Amino acid sequence: MKELKATMAGTVLNVLVGEGDAVTAGQAILTIESMKMEIPVEAEFAGSVEKVNVEVGGFVNEGDTLVTLGE
Repeated sequence: MKELKATMAGTVLNVLVGEGDAVTAGQAILTIESMKMEIPVEAEFAGSVEKVNVEVGGFVNEGDTLVTLGE
């Protein structure tokens, strides 16, 4: 199990994956708005989405777990 964490604080604009989805390294999984900029968050490694820990409109802090991936 691997966790994808927020690299900065911001508001979740959209979530592009759901639980059970397969993702590849470099695939965009969600978008965060921070300082009036839209920042895509990409998977750092391939895997299957086990849990999405955020929802659209929610606020995340730097270091928060966004998505948990399994193998």
